Amino acid sequence: MALIVAKFGGTSLADYAAMSRCADIILANPNTRVVVVSASSGVTNLLVELTQEHIGEERRMQLVKQIAHIQYQILDSLGSPQEVAARLDTVLSRISVLSEELSKNRNKARMDELLAQGEQCSSALFAAVLREKGEAASAFDVRQVLRTDSHFGRAEPQIETISLLAAEHLAPLLSSQRIVTQGFIGADDAGATTTLGRGGSDYSAALLAEALKATAVEIWTDVAGIYTTDPRIAPKARPIAEISFNEAAEMATFGAKVLHPATILPAVRQKIQVFVGSSREPERGGTWIRHEVEDAPVFRAVTVRRDQTLLNLHSLQMLHAQGFLAETFATLARHKISVDLITTSEVNVSLTLDKTGSDSAGNGLLSESLLQELSQHCRVRVEDSLALVAIVGNKIASTPGVCRRVFEVLEPHNVRMICQGASPHNLCVLVAESEAAQIVRALHKNLFE
Repeated sequence: MALIVAKFGGTSLADYAAMSRCADIILANPNTRVVVVSASSGVTNLLVELTQEHIGEERRMQLVKQIAHIQYQILDSLGSPQEVAARLDTVLSRISVLSEELSKNRNKARMDELLAQGEQCSSALFAAVLREKGEAASAFDVRQVLRTDSHFGRAEPQIETISLLAAEHLAPLLSSQRIVTQGFIGADDAGATTTLGRGGSDYSAALLAEALKATAVEIWTDVAGIYTTDPRIAPKARPIAEISFNEAAEMATFGAKVLHPATILPAVRQKIQVFVGSSREPERGGTWIRHEVEDAPVFRAVTVRRDQTLLNLHSLQMLHAQGFLAETFATLARHKISVDLITTSEVNVSLTLDKTGSDSAGNGLLSESLLQELSQHCRVRVEDSLALVAIVGNKIASTPGVCRRVFEVLEPHNVRMICQGASPHNLCVLVAESEAAQIVRALHKNLFE
């Protein structure tokens, strides 16, 4: 039997009406057996604020009340079924306790447990919406199967263990009911709650699809698929019917916010097709991401990723010497930093880093300890307020005329970095964040309109 894993984001679960629309999407396809949910819109941001330092008692209580208000409004529309009301009361009480403990003693394990509570609420509520519509459905605690390491805030999944646990605990339930479970969260070997980092719900859905050998993953969001660029930047952006895994991975990595960058990885491993559509307007269709596509144009899309950091490292040790880059990357690896783009000269290395690598609480990448460690063997300069603009497509490196079409648009602008050639699917430029939208509009007009 075909098996589909569907994921719904926070805006799709914002209130009872939104949840009801999502439930109708699920009920329209008998093959959709697993539903992965984010926290209701706004809840995770409130929980993140609860993890911050120096938050006063009055503000803490205010935040807890705001979270409760969002969830109880949905519960009231459901008619307050007793078992769901009891579950919500338990979770909301736990939020209050954890936030109070964090105000006295901060640690990352407690932060992860607090941040995981939003999905606990939304999964219980969404399962109840399905039952209200006459469907057999129950909320399943994903921590039973989604095993990770203990790197709180940005945990790494243990793929083989997830497959074994899903086959044992989750797969047997699917023939008799729809299962609603949580995105974004997991548990380590000791049972402590972990999180996969911001945007990790997409990743959760793909990991479960991989473990259950699903035929498709559906990502339901607030836009009708993937576009040639962000329509809010370029109004003439158009939807893309299908793209390849390689193109989608580049787009996700370089700023297309419809997908979390890691989502594609489990799908690629098992060649599971991915669908992206709008939960508000499912009739509009969306974008299919497949292993192979019929049409592979040179230019597929223009993406932008804001809030970039450029790390410049200068050292005379690099001159005709070995080991400098190895030492630099070893230092970054110890601090769990992955590098996006890199350019080098005889005595300089420039690296770009992205907030995608931030942890669930929004803590940044460049800690004082990291900068101090790098400073021991080179001069470090950090530049912020940058944006990465990427042209995504096919055979970009081997198609004549590509650079001319791109650089004639870039001529009036200062470009801090250019990366092209490592992949046939992209050409990237680093520019001032204040100019990014203008550059994207001009590139889109030149390449697509």
